[in-house]
Amino acid sequence: MKIVLLGSGNVATHLAKALKGKGEEIVQVYSQHLDNATILAQSIATEAIGDLNEIKQNADLYIISVKDDAIESIAKSLKNVTGLVVHTSGTTDINILSSQVTKAGVFYPLQTFSKEKEVSFENIPLCIEANDDSQLTILSNLAAKISREVYKLNGEKRKVLHLAAVFACNFPNHLYALANKILSQNNLDFEIIRPLIAETADKVMSNLPENVQTGPAVRADESTLNKHLSMLTDMPELQNIYQTLSDSIKLTLK
Repeated sequence: MKIVLLGSGNVATHLAKALKGKGEEIVQVYSQHLDNATILAQSIATEAIGDLNEIKQNADLYIISVKDDAIESIAKSLKNVTGLVVHTSGTTDINILSSQVTKAGVFYPLQTFSKEKEVSFENIPLCIEANDDSQLTILSNLAAKISREVYKLNGEKRKVLHLAAVFACNFPNHLYALANKILSQNNLDFEIIRPLIAETADKVMSNLPENVQTGPAVRADESTLNKHLSMLTDMPELQNIYQTLSDSIKLTLK
């Protein structure tokens, strides 16, 4: 399959390498910043372009992997292509593509990506959608080449999944950053807390999270809760977060 990749960020980078590794042909990489397109294109031995007018019109698949608010403008430039056009967004409706192109779909990998860290696509859930059955079959076959976890989800289900992913991934990572702030302000190293993070994450791989909740809130240990709140007096934003999350944990027990 001949594929044009529009985007050169974290998702595009890992997706390009996974597809090429399974024998798919990435014929072009586009980015509005040509230097970024060139870095990715060189890593997979293909052509880099920085102008949408240079896009090949006869590829089999066009993967738009950019910020959500840029998807529609790129889709408008693909009105004359003959292949299937997909985006990799968790929250953008398929209609933003189908209003511009004949063959539209979604190819959404549910994972957090960083260019610096290699990941195996085999265990990454790939959520697919298309505007007709024949295009869905194409995406299903392609997804199955790189992942063992392929899900056919409509737009509403995908949006719910993305929302849940923010709670499960983005928010906890921010809490790790806040924990590091508290530690560093008291001359403690983040390394000391890594085993705790790893054990917590490992537990929910085989249990429902509500069944393995620990800490002062779940024990209704008001003395400890109040001590912690008093320690955060000089950081009211953290104090509010602590109170809100503790109250939420208490509510799950009712």
